Parts: sequence; C-alpha cells; structure tokens
Amino acid sequence: MDLATGAIGTLLPKLLELLGEEYKLQKGVREGVKSLEKEMRSMHAALRKVAEVPREQLDEQVKLWAGEVRELSFDMEDVVDKFLVHVDEGSEPAANSNKLKRLTKKMAGLFTKGKARHEIADAIKDINKQVQDVAERRARYNVDNTIANLPTVTSIDPRLGAMYTEATGLVGIAEARDQEIMKLLSEGDDMSKKNLKIVSVVGFGGLGKTTLVKSVFEKIGGDYHCKDFVPVGRKAEEKTVFTNILLNLGMNGSELIMFNEQLLIDKLREFLKNKRYLIVIDDIWDEELWTVIKCAFSSSNNFGSRLITTTRIVSVSESCCSSTNDSIYTMEPLSDDDSKRLFYKRIFSLESGCPPEFQEVSRDILKKCGGVPLAIITMSSLLASGQEVKPKNEWHVLLESIGRGLTENRSAKEMLRILSFSYYDLPSHLKTCLLYLSLFPEDSKIMKHQLIWMWIAESFVQCGKANTSLFEVGETYFNELVNRSLIQPVYDDYGSVHACRVHDSVLDLICSLSSEQNFATIVNGTSDNMSSQGKVRRLSLQNCTMPRIYESIGQVRSVVTFKPAIDLMPPFSSFVVLRVLDLELYEYGGAKEDHLNLQELGSLLHLRYLRLFGRRTVELPEEIGKLQFLQVLVLPGRTRLPATVIKLTRLMYLLIDGGRFPPPDGVGNLRLVEVLNTIKVGSVNIAKELGNMDRLRELNIEFESSEPVEAFVESLGKMQMIQRLIICADCENEVSMDLLGERWVPPASLREFIMLIGVRLSTLPAWNPYHLSQLFKLLISVGDVRQEDLGFLGRLPALRVLWLWSDNQRPLVVGAEGFRCLEKFVLFSNSPSQILFQPGAMPKAKEVDFKIGLRVAKEEAAGNGGDWFDLGMENLPSLRKVKVEFFRSGVTVGEAKQAQAALQDAVLAHPNGPSFLIRFDEDIPEDDSDEDVDCNEGEESE
Repeated sequence: MDLATGAIGTLLPKLLELLGEEYKLQKGVREGVKSLEKEMRSMHAALRKVAEVPREQLDEQVKLWAGEVRELSFDMEDVVDKFLVHVDEGSEPAANSNKLKRLTKKMAGLFTKGKARHEIADAIKDINKQVQDVAERRARYNVDNTIANLPTVTSIDPRLGAMYTEATGLVGIAEARDQEIMKLLSEGDDMSKKNLKIVSVVGFGGLGKTTLVKSVFEKIGGDYHCKDFVPVGRKAEEKTVFTNILLNLGMNGSELIMFNEQLLIDKLREFLKNKRYLIVIDDIWDEELWTVIKCAFSSSNNFGSRLITTTRIVSVSESCCSSTNDSIYTMEPLSDDDSKRLFYKRIFSLESGCPPEFQEVSRDILKKCGGVPLAIITMSSLLASGQEVKPKNEWHVLLESIGRGLTENRSAKEMLRILSFSYYDLPSHLKTCLLYLSLFPEDSKIMKHQLIWMWIAESFVQCGKANTSLFEVGETYFNELVNRSLIQPVYDDYGSVHACRVHDSVLDLICSLSSEQNFATIVNGTSDNMSSQGKVRRLSLQNCTMPRIYESIGQVRSVVTFKPAIDLMPPFSSFVVLRVLDLELYEYGGAKEDHLNLQELGSLLHLRYLRLFGRRTVELPEEIGKLQFLQVLVLPGRTRLPATVIKLTRLMYLLIDGGRFPPPDGVGNLRLVEVLNTIKVGSVNIAKELGNMDRLRELNIEFESSEPVEAFVESLGKMQMIQRLIICADCENEVSMDLLGERWVPPASLREFIMLIGVRLSTLPAWNPYHLSQLFKLLISVGDVRQEDLGFLGRLPALRVLWLWSDNQRPLVVGAEGFRCLEKFVLFSNSPSQILFQPGAMPKAKEVDFKIGLRVAKEEAAGNGGDWFDLGMENLPSLRKVKVEFFRSGVTVGEAKQAQAALQDAVLAHPNGPSFLIRFDEDIPEDDSDEDVDCNEGEESE
C-alpha cells in the first residue's frame, strides 16, 4: 500500500484471488470482480503519475478525482477483507496443509450459500457502480489528458534565494566557513602533488548548506584560475549540468547544443586539464547522476583543484567522497546562542535585544525550530510586520501551531515547499511510511521496532527477496528515511540506531500533507485536523480534553493513543476494520478507562498489531485467541498469557515488555514468530517446542532449571535465522551452558549473543570467528579467560561491544592484533588481576571498564620496581571513558590510596583527557572516605 494509490496495490491481488476456481463465484459476480480489477489497474497507473507532482502544481479536478479513487480503494479493500476474515473466524489452528483445504472449502461455501452469497454479490454490484461513477468523472474532467501534460519539475526553485543571500545577514556562517570547510579544503595543499579534493556538505533541508558553500565560494574563488557554482536539484539531467558548467566557464552555447553527454565530458575535461579550479555542485539527489558528473573531473589534476558538493542524502555524500583524500562535512543545526542571535536580529534588529516579556516564548519557539536556519528565519518573518513586532498573544498562537501543520501563512508555506522537495523525491512506498509518523506528537521518541511493525500491520511493507523477512525490508525503509535526512536517528549506548525523532519542521510538512489527503486524523485539543471527507482512516488521540469521538470511525485502520487522551478512546466494538491498536493506559487504571472493555478485543477480527502499555499488568481475555490475523502482540511486564494465545498462528512478534512469561503448552504452534521476548522455560517439552520456530530472529529466554538446556540447544540448532540471543536463569544454582559451546554452531546471521545472570560457560566456545562476520555485541560469562581466548575474540571482524565475566586470575595482554572495531571493553572477574594494553591495541575503543585485585597488583608492582600500574591505557588512541573497581582485599588503606593515585595519574596523562570513575569494592575506613571514591574531579562521571 502507498499514499499515492491508496489501497489499490494490496487490493488488486485480493481481487485476483477471488477469481480463483476454489471460490466458485457466480458468473455475474465473477464478471463484476473482473471489471473492478481491470478498472482499478488502470486507475492505479494514473495515480502513480499524479504522485510524482507536487500538489500545488496539480489541477484541482485531478486532485479531487485522485482523492475519490483512493477513498474508494479503501472501501473496496474493507469489503473484501471482511469476507476473508470470516473464513478464518472460528477455524482451529493446524500445523499442516489440511488447514488450507478446510479454509478453501469454507470459502467456497461462503460464496455459494445463503446470506453471504447475496452479501458479496450486492457489495460487488455497489462498488462497481461507484467505480463507474468515478470513471465517468475521470472522462468528464479529462483527467487522462491533464495527467499526460503534468509538469515533471518545479517551475521556480524556491531555494534559489539561498544562493543570493548575504552571508553577513545570517549567523554562524563565517565560523563554519572559516573553521570547518576552509580547513577541510586546505588539507593536502602542502603535498608535493596537490591532487583534486572533494568536500561534500550533507544535512537536513533548510540547514543552510547552499548559503554556507556560497560564502566559501565567494571568499576563496579568486584563488583559482576558474570557478563555477552549479545548482542541480531533483530530476536533473547530466547534459544540462555539463552544459551549464561550460557556459558559465565561457564556452560557446550554440556549439554545446550539438554535443551529447560524452562530448560534453571530453570538452570539460580538456578545458580543466591544466587549470586550478573551484566548482560547487549544489543539491545533488542521485548517486547515479553523480557517478556520471564525476567523470568530467580528473582525479590526477595536480593543481590543487577543489570540488564542493551539497546534498540532503547521506549515501550521496559518501558516493561523492569515495577517495581517502575527500571529506564529508555534516551540517549541524545552529547552537542555542546562534539561534537566538539570528532570531532576535531579524525581529528586533539587534542580536541580543529581546525584551523581557518575549524571552520565554522566544525560547519555546526556538526550541521547536531545532537550530534550523530556514525555520528560524520563517518564524521570525511571521512575527515581525514591517517595523512593528506582533503582540505577545500572536507569538503564543504561532508557538502552538509549530509542528502541527503550520500552513496558513505564505512564509510558512514557502518553508514547507522547500522541505517538500525531499518528500516528493521519495519512492511512493516511503512517502506513505513517512506520513505515518504524523500520528506521533511533536518531540516523540519513536522506537524503530514499534514503527516498523506498525508499517507491516498496515501493509506498507511488501516482501522482497526470498529468505528476507518483512521486518528486514521495513528496516531498509527506516534506514532510507534516515539516509535522506527526513527522520533523525536516536542511538543507544552501543552506537546502534534504536529510535528516531521527527524535526518539527518536517512534522509540519507531513501533518499538512496528511490532512490534505485524509491520511490521518490528529486530535490534540489545539489544532485538530478532523477529516472534511467524513471518514477517519487513522486516528491519533493525543493530549486533549475534547469530548469523545464516535462518529465516522467505522473505517479506522490505526488508532494510537497518548496519555491523557485515553478517555477519548471509543469502545473497541466501534471499530470494524481496525488493523493497528497502540493503547497507552493509565498506570493503575481509573474511571477514565471504565468505558473500555478488554473482552471486546476479541471482536477486532482484522487486528494485526496490538500494543497495550502504561500499566504494570493487564488481564488479557481468552477472546484474544479469535484474532486470527494478529501479527504483533506487546503487553506489560506482569501480564499472564491466556492459553488461547496458541491460536494466533500468524503471530510474528510476541513481547512481554519488562517481564517474563511462562508460555502455554502448544506454543510451538506459533511457527511464524520472529521475536520472542522474554520466555520462561521450566520444562523439556516447552524447550522442544521452540524448535518449531525456525524463523526466530530474536529470542530472550530465562531458564527455571538446568533440565531443559539440552532440549533447548537442540532446538536452537534449528533457528538458522537467529540474530539476537539473550540467555539467563532464575534458579538457586548456576546453569551450565557448556552444551551450547559443544553442540551449537551459531549461524552467520548472529549479531548479538548475550549471557546474563545465572548462566555460564566453563571455557570460551571454539567457534569460527570469521563465520561470525556480523557479531557486533558479545556479553559472555566464562569460567576462565585465557590469553588465547583474547586472540579468538580479537578476530571477530565486526565486534564493537565486549563484556567478559570470568574467574580469571592471570594477567591478560591485549596486543595490536585484532579488536579493530571494538568500542567498549568490559572485563569483570571474581578474582581480578591486571590487564595490559600494548601499542596498537583496540584503536577504536572509547570506553574500558574492568576490575583490579590490589593484592595481585601489589605483587606485580613489587616486580616492577614499585610501579603500581602499567596498564598501557595511553596506547588506546580513541579512549574517552575509564571505569575501574578496586578489590581491596590483601592491602592496607595507605596502599589502596597509593593505587588509586597511581591509576588516576595514568588516566590524567592520557592525551584525550578521558573521564574516569574509580570505585572500591568496600569503603575505605577512618576519616578518608566512607563511600566509594569518585576521582573524577569534575569530569563526566557515571
């Protein structure tokens, strides 16, 4: 499904399915379905052409027609899906192909007997009539001819103003130009051969990339034999780019018209061959286009020539800078101080002259602008009218509108139009995925997994290659939106993207588009965009105090709620075709939720995604087993799963958030599950059933005893797609996982292997490190870590995070070989000894965390002439943080303090000046300290 074509993309396969022989449709109904399929296919093609054109360039009749077709496609899919759901309703789960035969038989009966037969015949007849009406309007409006003549590019590029903006009128430009870009451009000038260097400036639309590089161009252009500034933009052609460069360099235009791309490239290379040149290629959108453009610029130019490119797309900037001599400059938002100066200067004509009564509201407006100059300039233009500043109440009105579809003012529309370039450059399916983010309030931290599963439940994600899951495809969608700077990635402690945020300016854009196209209805109590078309397709209930909404919700496909809007939530029985339900409940319940009856969840037969959160526990009803299409189930930590959950045979994601659950017998029926988190295993039978889940990508398991381990290891061997494995135990005695090391060969897909409390291996498994090419996180508990074990771990090619728990008593040496990607190293030992980092060790390690037994360290110090520590931390070039815990046993208080001072001196001597934290396993007595000793001395501490 995509925004441009509504539900047509998912509807067409279903119409073809209905034509299959197994359904035995009457002749009249079959002809009706055929007619529908043919007409919708034609409309599908027309809508895809319409989607390529910005809405302001579309004929009004075309917009109306396209909207009618999209709405009709949703209604049609709802009709078809109702019948498909009834086929599964009440059917028993089965683990073999007999289920398909029973469903086929039941479907045939549905369409050939009694009431259902008449219902679908009437529905097809009614839909056909509506489609014919729309088709007639298509002819009457002359839509096909209008579409054929749609423009392919924007007539006036609103970004052109940035090329002619005086840098002196902006803030922060000179600093970025002189301290960042100029520095990158000058690198290599002292070399005997001054090869061509490329600097690519990349960043979010509106950050001022064009203004910045224009400032650089004007400042240093006179140092070159020739120079040119070439705007490119969306849908640019190679021939036009080359022609424009040559014209600007003084070539004869009439001669160039006759040249093809190859001749233009040759002409440009010849012209530039013996020259020192500076050329800016502004606003590149396409890697393939750059591949052709760069052919015109010889890398062997030894005159110190420079190319500067700008782009909004990270992968394009990486393509521009393929040589080690090249550099990428990531454009950052303005600092708080620069944002204030720019804002105040444009409103009050003074960089710091904000009257006191405007300071608070100014701060709130600037926070929403997020340091984006385009947004700051736009907001300031809305607040300054001629020589007068608008009254304070209008500032608050503007503040409330930012991030919620600000579209009324001309300046704001112009800003959104600039940002919309990125939107209209998206493939159709990514436009839909981006608009879905309009369901979340401003400043929301949107979890990646949550968002992708919502996309899947709405059928936005279509499966691609064999053996690739829908989630993995959805992950590529997410990554591409990050790549195009349309969403801002949020990183976890280990450098992985686990969430995103939407800049308020982009949120303005997608809320505006969402409202225009009836994509979503946002209820927030201030600027609700209730549908003018009478049908609500997606509903976001945010912070508001409005009356409950019950009308026009029969067609709702997604409902997302945020506290305290739960009191607006209609009864579950109000929804007929709901696919996504993301419900934030009050922590302890309350009167506001009394109108919600969880028993009614069983009536949501179309539901694909169910997430209940906010409470510590939820009493999930047995009726949950009726949701035969459910793919995602996320519940609070103390929820107990009913036995009927095993009927959810389409389930792909099962998570008890922050808790652990004992699965019911028969859990092996859930063969399609990809994520299972966290499951308590106390019996051999349950461990064996896990072997049926051969699609598992993520498994979090807790053992209640050691008895199921052997069966679990056997089941684990069948999970060849596993990427993340977390194991722990909750029992009196530690559970040995030696069988895991002896009998399990991890698949190449493994990315994270984590052993937590209660489980342990005697020795490190003899796995092939090169087979584990994707393993980036390893947390493992081993009885003893040998020097050769470090050699094995160092050969893991992608390892970024390593935690080792052990009983190690011997010194360990980390050499220059291996650990080329490691960023965090943690070594915990019950009998800790010393560790030594040799020159060249762990070149990317930013954080080290380990324990040291002072008795052993004292003995080693005696052999080193009294030097307490020679850890070699100065050999870790990327070090930023050090955490050390001392075991005091066997040394005096004075010796403990000597050790502390020695280590402190060693860390302070590091050229990076890393933050550090030194702790003792027990308090130092007397009056020196009765707490852990924090020697951070004002630096960042844990």
